[in-house]
Amino acid sequence: MRSRRRMLPLLLLILLLAEFYAFTGIWIAVYGLSPVLKWLFTVIYIVITIGFWLTIMAIPVIRQQKWAPAKQNFVLLFFTGCLICKIVVAAFILSDDIRRGIMILVLWATRQDMPSDVPHSVWLARGAFLLGLLLWGGLFWGTKNRYRYQVRRLKLRFDHLPDSFRGLRIIHISDIHSGSFQDKNAVAKGVDTILALRPDLILFTGDLVNNIAEEIVPYKSVFSKLKAPMGVYSILGNHDYGDYVAWPSEDLKQQNLEALKQHHADMGWQLLMNEHRVLEKGNERIALIGIENWGAKASFTKYGQMAAAYKGLSPEHPGFKILMSHDPSHWEAEVIPRYPDIDLTLSGHTHGMQFGVRLGGRWQWSPVQYLYRQWAGLYKRGRQQLYVNVGFGFLGYPGRLGIRPEITLIELL
Repeated sequence: MRSRRRMLPLLLLILLLAEFYAFTGIWIAVYGLSPVLKWLFTVIYIVITIGFWLTIMAIPVIRQQKWAPAKQNFVLLFFTGCLICKIVVAAFILSDDIRRGIMILVLWATRQDMPSDVPHSVWLARGAFLLGLLLWGGLFWGTKNRYRYQVRRLKLRFDHLPDSFRGLRIIHISDIHSGSFQDKNAVAKGVDTILALRPDLILFTGDLVNNIAEEIVPYKSVFSKLKAPMGVYSILGNHDYGDYVAWPSEDLKQQNLEALKQHHADMGWQLLMNEHRVLEKGNERIALIGIENWGAKASFTKYGQMAAAYKGLSPEHPGFKILMSHDPSHWEAEVIPRYPDIDLTLSGHTHGMQFGVRLGGRWQWSPVQYLYRQWAGLYKRGRQQLYVNVGFGFLGYPGRLGIRPEITLIELL
């Protein structure tokens, strides 16, 4: 929380710079238009901008008030659309200023006559606003995808997997974020999709709620339907601890966490808190390890304790191990260098930023890849493999543009 507070002045400065360039952009874009159109576009921009900054100032209130999900989602969609549009325009105008600066330097270096001013590109500014508005429209269209669950199937081969477990069907889901839902029937269809895949084992890798345990209450009857012969196991994600809420006391925060743990139990999910379970099939065994949230990024508290979860295990017994760890940055930071005998790690957390492109399993792109090297899909390093699920639910932006909600079916071979 402290690191986040320290970042607020920097984020505010970036927002103000983006606002300055975006406001400059509107003045450039309306150049040459009739006075009526200049007045119209400028007033529209100012009204939207006032709404944007009022939304920023209202965020603390919104987070504390128990707003209906539909109302929250509308405000977040407006805010996200404004922010992206402003950033796009600001980036274009900044690049145009760089172009102008280079031209002035070239003219000065070649001792040519210096003009009184190198004008901005009107068409570049107009193109920037057009692109920003198209992206904003795309965000509205992406709200239709928030419940369009996509089943991703993959077969993973491991040389030392016990024969009894070959063909094991695992459903991996992550990041439910029940506090964002507003369509119970649509969520139920997602659960029905999971059950229709007839998994042997269901694994959930964290973030059941946005902030408060009671968010899952209206959906407990839906998710309690998830059953599998070998059980349903879960872990906690960074949003499950209530770290992003200003609790009146530490006791209330802890009560919230205890309530969330009970909700897992009520749904029949076995919550793993820095511990492991040995799964048996025939006379053979594999280990399932579940740790609390552990992220390599400084802004996330490291609750996970691999040493505690691993206690009682050895590289040979059981020889095959699956780790559930919410944040994929944990894989490179600790799993690979210190636990080379963990065969498969399952993570979530990134959501694929709910914005990007995925073309089959061959090519994908999202801005989140500049923050997380492993952000969606399958990654391999030697004998170890990591799969990152982009999430069942959504957070912040109430939709998904190019990155649909995911149900992963993994078959071990």
